[in-house]
Amino acid sequence: MRFGIVGDDSVAAAVRAAGAAVEPEPADADAVVAVGESALSAVALGSEWSCPAVPVDCAAPWSPKRDELESRLSAFVAGGGRVVDHPTLSVGEDSPARALFDAMLVTSEPAHISEYGVAHAETAVPFSADPTDESRAATRWTPVDEFRADGVVVATPLGSSGYARAAGGAVVGPAAGLAVVPVSPYATQTNSWVLQPPIKLSVERDDARVSLVADDEVVREIRPFESVVVDRDGSVPLLVE
Repeated sequence: MRFGIVGDDSVAAAVRAAGAAVEPEPADADAVVAVGESALSAVALGSEWSCPAVPVDCAAPWSPKRDELESRLSAFVAGGGRVVDHPTLSVGEDSPARALFDAMLVTSEPAHISEYGVAHAETAVPFSADPTDESRAATRWTPVDEFRADGVVVATPLGSSGYARAAGGAVVGPAAGLAVVPVSPYATQTNSWVLQPPIKLSVERDDARVSLVADDEVVREIRPFESVVVDRDGSVPLLVE
């Protein structure tokens, strides 16, 4: 088996110790070892690699640590493992940003709150549906909730074990939906949800400046009463146990 490496070339020793070859040419690799969330995001959202990715050190149950990598790759070389497709997101409708882990509306300055709204498509769309299918386009929206908070995060199954979980959300399986979680809500008891995309987030009051963030990158400022649609736009294949 031939593995490409993104993020940290020092794992090449573990690749070779597992009985595999290090492949420098993306087109010839059987899989790519992506070390860290930034490397995995680059693989998932870029066009260079089309083979499955092995996520390493991504602080999630599906991601081995560096000292576990050799045994994990040995199992893959022996014919074990399976490929699971995890979704990626489009964020916004005009020149949308993309995200692998999560998208968030959040107040731009610390210690400020605003009011946010969450809505989902009136007609449910299966999470496994083709993201290019025109029937996915939401023509009507059903309100889910409004709440005062520092922000609101929408996480993919991959991202649901990270920031969204720390904010009180559920860890979501690959095809279950998106985790939607208020960030530091003003109320002592606030719901979180697992919803099928597309999902619409909105800023409901002119209280503070709000930023749109996709995978830790600030995309732009969101105006009061503006809405942002978050939808699935594709997937990344992961090689897992």
